[in-house]
Amino acid sequence: MAAVLSALAACGGLVPSGGPQPTRPPAATPPPAIPPAPTLPPPQNALAAGVRAGPALSSLPMTAADAAGALASFRESCPRLTARADASGLTRPEDWRQACTAAARWAGGSPTLFFASYFEAARVGDGAAYATGYYEPEIAGSRRPLPGYAVPVYGLPADLVRARPGDAPPLQDGRMPLGRYAPDGTFTAYYDRAQIEAGALANRGLEIAWAADPIEFFFLQVQGSGRLVAPDGTVTRIGYAGQNGHAYTGIGSVMRAQGLIGTGPGQYPGSMQGIMQYIREHPVEGRALMQANRSWVFFKVLGGGDGPLGAFNVPVRAGSSAAADPRYVPLGAPVWLQLDRREATGLWIAQDTGGAIKGANRFDTFWGAGTQARATAGGMSGRGTALLLLPKGTLARLGVR
Repeated sequence: MAAVLSALAACGGLVPSGGPQPTRPPAATPPPAIPPAPTLPPPQNALAAGVRAGPALSSLPMTAADAAGALASFRESCPRLTARADASGLTRPEDWRQACTAAARWAGGSPTLFFASYFEAARVGDGAAYATGYYEPEIAGSRRPLPGYAVPVYGLPADLVRARPGDAPPLQDGRMPLGRYAPDGTFTAYYDRAQIEAGALANRGLEIAWAADPIEFFFLQVQGSGRLVAPDGTVTRIGYAGQNGHAYTGIGSVMRAQGLIGTGPGQYPGSMQGIMQYIREHPVEGRALMQANRSWVFFKVLGGGDGPLGAFNVPVRAGSSAAADPRYVPLGAPVWLQLDRREATGLWIAQDTGGAIKGANRFDTFWGAGTQARATAGGMSGRGTALLLLPKGTLARLGVR
């Protein structure tokens, strides 16, 4: 999802405070060239990072309310958990069946007892966790073009494809890259954000809606899903359909490199709200900053539902669902986060992924929709430890003590 590509900090856009704060250059100074996105290390997984047994679940300060929300989300994940291969290398579909069968029948019993009865804790790597937040934006938008609604929301283009073997070098994870085939048959990169904003996809019938504010729509793309509210009050939920193949660049990191983030005179907070403030106060530089993120997200119209769909194809729930790297956390698995942010400390279910949610113990917590969700997600930056909850017997099968 996005969920996929959610919270700016989660996606490299928000940056934690601290460290030296360089002086902000004058507004008239052109921004320096944007450095290329860092190259990701070769793919690994949880087994390669190392797995150790964690503490007894009874020792965790798990509340009944927290466990109840996690149990509901875990139950929704079970049909896929028991049928899908696990990229982390930790579990097999059959490992989850006993817990999933119990979850389906668990009514009225203690939710904390459920997790203590069917799971054991494990640390992946050193267990040092970093968590950010994302939410479901609600912005002004319409399914048909209206005055003041001029920002196109595109569906997935048919010419956005993966290269055929031999037409381009494979990515580090072995997949072929996304792009398009030119009229002469050569494979090339797909249109980037600046090209799309300049009209590269116009007049092709790809518009599924129109947004009113390009800045709000940019941040909705970062989140990966959202709600469009028309002037007549009609609400349309849209979700992640695909991405143009260009690497995500977190504009918060770019702002920090330019000396724009910090607490000094003329600097801005490293939160989503602070970044939006800078873009609105400096429209020319702000547009260039957004175009530094060459990634573009395409959307599809979702049914009614009661929550946006995560990458696991189940609804993500406020306060219970999180995005994680599936190479290190089995999607659908419970995760305990003990953070320096009290509101994010607790039990989460990994039901989503994100473009910058990479590596062991990197999480993006979901906070729902509305003003409070936006404020919490936009400022979320928590550090602490993470424990992965695996079905009992998994560690013994893996030879982990």
